[in-house]
Amino acid sequence: MITDHLKKTTLELVRTALAEDIGTGDLTSLGCLEPNLLKAKIVAKSDGLLSGLLPARMAFWLVDSANRFMPLLNDGDRFKKGGIIAEVEGLNQTVLAAERVALNFIAHLSGVATLTGKFVERISGYNCRILDTRKTTPGWRLLEKAAVVHGGGENHRLGLYDMVLIKDNHIASAGSITEAVRKMRAYLASSDFRMQFKADDKKILIEVEITNESELIQAVETGVDRILLDNQTPEALKQLVEKARSLNPDIKLEASGNVNLDNVAAIAASGVDYISIGAITHSASVADFSMQVIK
Repeated sequence: MITDHLKKTTLELVRTALAEDIGTGDLTSLGCLEPNLLKAKIVAKSDGLLSGLLPARMAFWLVDSANRFMPLLNDGDRFKKGGIIAEVEGLNQTVLAAERVALNFIAHLSGVATLTGKFVERISGYNCRILDTRKTTPGWRLLEKAAVVHGGGENHRLGLYDMVLIKDNHIASAGSITEAVRKMRAYLASSDFRMQFKADDKKILIEVEITNESELIQAVETGVDRILLDNQTPEALKQLVEKARSLNPDIKLEASGNVNLDNVAAIAASGVDYISIGAITHSASVADFSMQVIK
């Protein structure tokens, strides 16, 4: 879903990218091209899942508002090598000036969507969902998280402000899982929380990261919403899931750490509800596209 916040942050990002690439002007196009109408098509050079139409459209429009960017597919659609993603029409000098920035956005974001889709396919037989993390490219977070959704995944928290995740350093500083959760709930019930975050404390999820069975029992007993089982083998995950369900059948469980396409199905088979994967945003290979002039 394209929100006003996504539009605003994307516009700022595309402006920065264009300024970085064009600078004082497209020297080559200005020097060797007479101004003329240009029609072009954006062609896929690989298979994948599409994402990035919003920043691509903005790139052509920001360079010249008369440029027309006409997608033939929607974000989340599959594309095949050789398929046409979109058509572009406008002044040759301005279309070519925006070309690389537009393609960079589509290539990277489609890469994220495509890799996410591969993980989703691997666990299709399980009642489990793929989540992203905060391991995103600085400034690109909302676009990358949108690409995860286009790939069939779901978003974890957007940032530090919309969900509680009590990790090892929080627990060490607070003294224990029980104490960290107690302090967290007290803060959520305070006027300080309401004044700063302007949010309903009842809608803030609390998740705790654990690494062993003793911590798991402690976390379940606090009644948190979700438990993160970090850096566990599929075998160890199965045991922890069974223990957690015996204590609270409704507790939501998330696995994370060292997840790849080879082991993700085994992790899903352990019975966890979610698998969060940093690699889908920080290590996705770009999809390949080119813009070709229609003669």
